[in-house]
Amino acid sequence: MAVTSAAVTSAAVRIITAGAIHHWLLGPIGHRQLGHLRRCRNPPVYRLLVDLLTMEERHLIITYRFDRATIQELCTQLVPDLISPIRHPTGIPPEGQVLSVLHFLASGSFQTTVAMASGMSQPMFSNVLSRVLCALLKHVRSYIVFPQVEDLATVKGDFYALGHIPNIIGAIDGTHVALVPPRRSEQVYRNRKSYHSMDVQMVCLADQYISQVNAMFPGSVHDAYILWNSSIPYVMGQLQRHRVWLLGDSGYPNLSWLLTSVRNPRARAEERYNEAHGWTRRVIKRTFGLLKARFRCLHMTGGSLFYSPRKVCQIIIACSMLHNLALRRQVPFLQEDGPDDGVVAAVEPVEPVDSDEEEAEEEDIDNRESAIQQYFQ
Repeated sequence: MAVTSAAVTSAAVRIITAGAIHHWLLGPIGHRQLGHLRRCRNPPVYRLLVDLLTMEERHLIITYRFDRATIQELCTQLVPDLISPIRHPTGIPPEGQVLSVLHFLASGSFQTTVAMASGMSQPMFSNVLSRVLCALLKHVRSYIVFPQVEDLATVKGDFYALGHIPNIIGAIDGTHVALVPPRRSEQVYRNRKSYHSMDVQMVCLADQYISQVNAMFPGSVHDAYILWNSSIPYVMGQLQRHRVWLLGDSGYPNLSWLLTSVRNPRARAEERYNEAHGWTRRVIKRTFGLLKARFRCLHMTGGSLFYSPRKVCQIIIACSMLHNLALRRQVPFLQEDGPDDGVVAAVEPVEPVDSDEEEAEEEDIDNRESAIQQYFQ
């Protein structure tokens, strides 16, 4: 009996000693990591519900707004930022994350609906949405680019074909994206149409490519204020030696690099200028219409976005990037209830200026008058 007790005691001492040495080697941090690895020994496995290789091309464009090759290119670009880290494995491959977010942006549905269609939980999709948006925004400078000096001749030629106004390199305007406002600053987000929104300033080219977007300001802010608090004045100032202009409505000031319409034309030259100005500036309205039709989350019919203003800003910029990607890859805009050929021309109507809306102060009328005298006499 004594021998047996001594053997048991010796074995216990060896076990305790081994455990103490093991604890001393790992330390408290090492033990936590070891425990996490044991818990994640069998991470969740996500089964992709969509097979890009077998899905019909038309159905892909209707559901995700892109064809197979473009989706694969996008996944390849974003994969370094979408691989699940070891400490927080989700089991969702990058392809599944990109497809679910594209479906959300295109449909404008609630997170729960998109999550169910994608085969994941709502909290998991919320995490995926944030991850994909952040991954996209890292590449914003390669998707949204203002015309460079070497591109000015081509850009001016494209705009001249629209309304025969020379030296135009962009049309500028603002549009509203509805959101549920923060409680503490609800009034700041109420726009002149009495709903809550973000006031988004965009500049587009003649082919509806978005060359600049500013989505940081609430709906109550005037367009002219957004203009002066954006990068546009600096960029256009750098291009002034090339004598180029932007076109804007009466909500903007008339500047040496920004032409607005004549409020009360008195001469035939001013009328011809206004007609050309209107025909050319319609491209920004068509851009808004196509952007919101392609990504219904930005349209009023998709409801208000239930996110913080910062997250809404991210969504708007991401949609603008994807809009440019679709134009660059020449992906047609298709929808299920469209005409037989599937191509839908989306146009946001030109809205008249409200009588109670304050006009921006005209600061450089002589510049506009010289353009009218030179080109529209």
